[in-house]
Amino acid sequence: YSPDGHRIVTASNGHTAKVWDADTGKELFTLKGHKGWVTSAAYSPDGQRIVTGSIDGTAKVWDANTGQELMTLKGHESGVGSVAYSPDGQWIVTASADKTAKVWNADTGQELLTLKGHDSGVNSAAYSPYGQWIVTASGDKTAKVWDAQTGKELLTLTGHEGLVMSARYSLGGQRIVTGSMDGTAKVWDANTGQELMTLK
Repeated sequence: YSPDGHRIVTASNGHTAKVWDADTGKELFTLKGHKGWVTSAAYSPDGQRIVTGSIDGTAKVWDANTGQELMTLKGHESGVGSVAYSPDGQWIVTASADKTAKVWNADTGQELLTLKGHDSGVNSAAYSPYGQWIVTASGDKTAKVWDAQTGKELLTLTGHEGLVMSARYSLGGQRIVTGSMDGTAKVWDANTGQELMTLK
């Protein structure tokens, strides 16, 4: 959903993303430009831009009102499976099968940080509510917490027995929830990395 709730963006295996009117279901426009499946799409916090990720190894930024392509974020060596804006809209984080996540300047497209430390592809990346941390989920069965400004690895969340597909912060930023192919979700203390509970 767009921040105002009036539009929806969807990603597809047809190399495109689409923007829809959330009230009527009418298709408004198509975002064309990727050369592979579009895996992820997200609105900027102010609703003026959309970022998409693709198995073509790139992310693209679009004008959310017109569908015009504004820039391409190139730097990953494999497909991009997850994209997200920072809460203040200044940065974009991308997660890739190349075992890294990257942080980009949302206005210029400049690559700022590469988050290296996972032993398998990174399936998702998300900012904490106030933007100071990033959490990544990986096929190496772990999630990791990083300093969003320096790229320093802070915590490794170990305990899943299968690929970790997603990780997200709680609204207040004190907890992290991870979802895994082992059939469970786990809740962790976001400051210490301690496992608090398993949902199964």
